[in-house]
Amino acid sequence: MILDAKNIALLRQLQADPRQPMSELARRVGMSGPAVRERVQRLEDAGIIRGYRVDIDPKAIGLPVMAIIRIRPLPGQSQRVAELAQQMPTITECHRVTGEDCFIVKIHLDAIDTLDRVLDRFLAHATTTTSIVQSSPVPPRAPPLPNGENA
Repeated sequence: MILDAKNIALLRQLQADPRQPMSELARRVGMSGPAVRERVQRLEDAGIIRGYRVDIDPKAIGLPVMAIIRIRPLPGQSQRVAELAQQMPTITECHRVTGEDCFIVKIHLDAIDTLDRVLDRFLAHATTTTSIVQSSPVPPRAPPLPNGENA
């Protein structure tokens, strides 16, 4: 699907407020409601819009500690490491990466003491290196949309 100017405008509006009614979205981009619904559906069908999510502040729900764990699986243990990461709800991201470590995960915890239990689950299958996040100067955000907004 080509990202024409109207689709990019729709995406920008949805990034700003994904809960706005289709009628309001249509008004903001200067299109009819049915045309906007059809375009949004095509963007969803093409996988450009993958879903609408609620952004929950981990600290507000009792998970003030965020850590990044680099995981280097032992020989033949990559699949098991991926399965363990999928099973742990406190792991909010898991990426398979190049380099010496094969996985990078982001985890949210109620206390640093809880980290030992998490790391112990991986230690039979991998070595780990953990960094506690002190602050996040760039919070999670959507990738830049086309039209020169890559910098």
